[in-house]
Amino acid sequence: MSTPGGREPRPPKPDREAGMQRMREVYGFSADPDQSAGDFVAYTVDHLFGDVWRRDGLDVGSRRLLTVGVLAAQGHEDLLEVQFSAALERGELDERAVREVVLHLTHYVGWALGAKANNAAERAIARWH
Repeated sequence: MSTPGGREPRPPKPDREAGMQRMREVYGFSADPDQSAGDFVAYTVDHLFGDVWRRDGLDVGSRRLLTVGVLAAQGHEDLLEVQFSAALERGELDERAVREVVLHLTHYVGWALGAKANNAAERAIARWH
């Protein structure tokens, strides 16, 4: 079956070690699917981190900012803290930039969700120091 333009579809070819490495880059930790029940962690490592987060076109920092925006819009304070912490540790964002991201997003996601993002950011900054 061809896709529009005559190209054959490209199913992902999981590279578990590459997925685990990218997960460590993104989160600062990884999970071993062989140590987890069910298939959820395997799909997370193999597909999300082994394929999606490794695609060309956007670097990790750009993907992280997109993810931060979505997490802020959904009010996931705990996951925002993980993303901010990893961005600070990797040097993708500094303290000023983290706070600027929060201020910018607040005007799009609303004040209550912005406050949650700010809480996550300030905890990440405090731990980073």
